Amino acid sequence: MNRRADFKHRKDRILAIVVGHYIQNVSPVGSQFITDQFKLDVSSATVRNILAELEEEGYLTHPHTSAGRVPTVSGYRYYVDHLMHEIQLLEGEKRKIESECRRYHNQLELLMEKTSQTLSDLTHYTTIITIGGKKVILKGASYMVGHPEQTNLERIQAILRILEDKERVLALLNHDLHKRIKIFIGQEIALKEMHECAMAVSSFEKNGVSGRIAVLGPSRMQYDRVVSALEYISELLNH
Repeated sequence: MNRRADFKHRKDRILAIVVGHYIQNVSPVGSQFITDQFKLDVSSATVRNILAELEEEGYLTHPHTSAGRVPTVSGYRYYVDHLMHEIQLLEGEKRKIESECRRYHNQLELLMEKTSQTLSDLTHYTTIITIGGKKVILKGASYMVGHPEQTNLERIQAILRILEDKERVLALLNHDLHKRIKIFIGQEIALKEMHECAMAVSSFEKNGVSGRIAVLGPSRMQYDRVVSALEYISELLNH
C-alpha cells in the first residue's frame, strides 16, 4: 500500500471509529481516546491532525463544550456509503422473524402488522409499512422519544403528527428505489421536521402486492443493524 492509500485508509478508520463510538455512546470522541483504545500505530498528535482534517472536510464537527468530535450528516453519509459493514442477526432473531412469516404468510395485512412490530422491537426505532400504496402500518412511534438527543419536544410532536397523516407518510416513502435499501439522512428526507432523522427504506412484493418497509430513527441510527434486519425481512417476504 503506497503512502497516499495508507493515509486514506487511516483517515477512513478514524472516521469509522468516531461514527461507531458516537452511535453507541452519544459522546464526542477525542484523539487521546482513539490512541488509547485502538491500535493504530500512530501518535495522538497524528490522530488529532486527522480529526482536524476530517472536520475541515465537513465529515466531523465538535460541540463548543468539548474537544471531541461528532459526525455530521456528511460523515454519516460517507460511513453508510463506504465504511459500514452489515452485522449478522442473531439466530434467535432470525427464527422469530421466520416463524411469523410462516404463521401469517397467507394473511398479508396481519403478516405486515407482525413484521412491523418485530422490526421495531429488533431495532428500537419506528417502523412504517405501506401496502399497495393505500394501507399504512406504523409501529414503535414511542421510540421517537427514547433517544437521548431527541430533546426538542416541538420537533418530536411535529414528527408524530406527520406519522399520523397517511397521505404524508405515503408521499414520504414513495421514492423510486434503485437499490434494495435506500438510506436517507438529515436533509435528504424531504420534510424539514425530520432533518435530524435518518430513514432506511426497502421494497417488497408478496402475493402480487407490492409495498415499502421503512425504519425511522435519529441521524445517530445503528445503520448496520437496520440494514441487516431490512435485508433479511425483505428477502423472506419476497420469497
